Amino acid sequence: MHTARLMRVVSKTGAWAVSRASGLARLLAVAWTALAAGVQPRYWPPPVRNVLARQILFTGYEAMRFISMIALLVGVAVVVQTQVALTKFGQSGLLGPILVMVIIREIGPLLTNFVVIGRSGTAMTTELANMKVNGEVDLLDAQGLDPFLYLVLPRALGAAISIFCLTVVFIAVSFIGGFLMGLLVGANTGNPELFIRSVFGALSPADVLNLLVKSFVPGLLMGTICCVEGLSVRAAVTEVPQAATRAVVRSTAALFITSAFVSLVTYL
Repeated sequence: MHTARLMRVVSKTGAWAVSRASGLARLLAVAWTALAAGVQPRYWPPPVRNVLARQILFTGYEAMRFISMIALLVGVAVVVQTQVALTKFGQSGLLGPILVMVIIREIGPLLTNFVVIGRSGTAMTTELANMKVNGEVDLLDAQGLDPFLYLVLPRALGAAISIFCLTVVFIAVSFIGGFLMGLLVGANTGNPELFIRSVFGALSPADVLNLLVKSFVPGLLMGTICCVEGLSVRAAVTEVPQAATRAVVRSTAALFITSAFVSLVTYL
């Protein structure tokens, strides 16, 4: 009896693992296909370019003000407190390396991805889910138009490009805002030239690669996950919020897994 129960547990665990592995393989295949198709001009007819432009406008440009506000607050907190602490212990020369480790390597990509997942990921999933429920996706297919080309490709790449650009904006605003606030409160941040030299002197090629991968890859995965979840609904409107919730949860999980993996590969 115990053997039979153990076999049932093993069977259910194996079925769950196979299902998760199959879903992950499908997701990575879609993301890779979008990336591979994105570098080929023949996959970019004018309607696809228009969707890409609108996606970048909504995901990137319209989120820039909110991202800048968060970056300013983060920069003030991190730069000022770090400089005050280092000055207290006589280690002002470590300001650049610490800011690179905290903001460029981790906080910048993570917070930017969080904002875009919450703001644009749910909207993207809901839009495609409603299109699926209303039969618009089937109509595209019936007209001979590839739903992947017109719906998934521009949204996935648009999200990745937007997150990368927003991450650069986040880092720039954090440093500038933190430096200026440090001057206002007398935190001894030094002159701008020394501050810039301290930051750029601490940057390495690994940091640049880390920033690129941690911003672009999670953005591509987020766009892919949201599109896949949105198009996975069937005919019930009640499935739409469920798909949006799954998209947010899985996009967040992909963000943390990717970030941890890249950090381990890059710096260990």
